[in-house]
Amino acid sequence: MHKWLFIAVAAVLPYTALAVEGDFHWTGKLNPGQTLEIKGVNGGIQADLAPGAEVRVDARKSAKRSDIKTVTVQVVPNSNGVTICSVYPSSDNRPNECKPGSEGHMSTRDNDVRVDFTVHVPKGVRFVPKTVNGDLVLTNLQSEVQAATVNGKVRLSTSQTASAHTVNGSINASIGSSWTDRLEFTTVNGSIDITMPAGINTDVKASVVNGDISTDFPLTVSGRWGPKSMNGRIGTGGPALKLTTVNGGIGLHSSSGRTL
Repeated sequence: MHKWLFIAVAAVLPYTALAVEGDFHWTGKLNPGQTLEIKGVNGGIQADLAPGAEVRVDARKSAKRSDIKTVTVQVVPNSNGVTICSVYPSSDNRPNECKPGSEGHMSTRDNDVRVDFTVHVPKGVRFVPKTVNGDLVLTNLQSEVQAATVNGKVRLSTSQTASAHTVNGSINASIGSSWTDRLEFTTVNGSIDITMPAGINTDVKASVVNGDISTDFPLTVSGRWGPKSMNGRIGTGGPALKLTTVNGGIGLHSSSGRTL
């Protein structure tokens, strides 16, 4: 059983939606700084840069035994942007709800419907993809990204900043050079590889249990340096970069001569 809590703030956004058996299509316009949030349960999320200012979200439903009609894809506009969820039949006394942020409710049991999302994200639109069982593959974005899955890998590249979390999966991310809040990349079973511009300035805190830490960047080490943990400064230092895994290595790479 998976439970999430999500919010709903009524707002009106220009969009069109069409849901047919197996397929869902949504287009709409969000302003830079607004948030596009995708919430799935079973299924992956792929995203790339939209060619213009319009958001496009496509979803494909599939199943081996469950009725795909039991799962809907819902659109919830709000004051900060829009949230799109795959909503499964409720498996307890509380109805499932698609709501943005950290409010709402979602659970599923004995339903193998898979909903895979394909998303085109305009430049500057904040992107928040979340799922439980599925990979996140987010490429060539020009957005702030906050990505999360439980059973799946995260592979992302953006010219802006990003954070990513998973439990069973690796993280491979290429990010931009400037951020103001702490960035975190965490997993339990998987490696973490982060690629950053050569001139980055950040304070890094990294820890592993079963794995090693490596870096392309010169580091000013604070305290003790060990094979399992490290506190260090890259360049002149700056907002923190926190990297944590249990079973897997951590690598920091310069984007000079490296592609994701």
